[in-house]
Amino acid sequence: MTAKDNIVLIGMPGAGKSTLGIVLAKIMNYDFVDADLVIQSQCDKTLQKLIDACGPEGFIQVENQILSDIRASKAIIATGGSAVYSDEAMRHLTEIGTVVYLKISYEQLVGRLSDFQERGVVLKGGIGMSLRELYDERLPLYERYAEVTVDVDDLSITAAARKVADALEKGI
Repeated sequence: MTAKDNIVLIGMPGAGKSTLGIVLAKIMNYDFVDADLVIQSQCDKTLQKLIDACGPEGFIQVENQILSDIRASKAIIATGGSAVYSDEAMRHLTEIGTVVYLKISYEQLVGRLSDFQERGVVLKGGIGMSLRELYDERLPLYERYAEVTVDVDDLSITAAARKVADALEKGI
């Protein structure tokens, strides 16, 4: 069993998981794993092409399998925004790390994610699903799995990464 020495970032697309994760890894002297890039590499397709080929449910199954197989130590693991749809994957990630929810308001999300339909975002409700519906559907899932919640509204990436590092130091 891997030690629980990783930091797992969850949150909406556009919350900064990947970008903030890299900065946080530098601050904490950890490795960095971008789960979306692992999925793309293992499947040899972009996330959007994978979603188009498998459909939302098929993509979630692929994501669940790949996330459940992640083995890391002293790493920041940036998950895709849809990771919280996979109970098995989230159980595994909780066992190997502290789950940090990067909380962003809906208003900030709209400003950051104008292109969410082309971004490889899983829309369980189909392509007609609005950003508001996606936000409302995922919010309780992020809150359920979060061990630490950090509000990153109106923060630069570096300031948000420092806020996460500070929250982890206080909580661990």
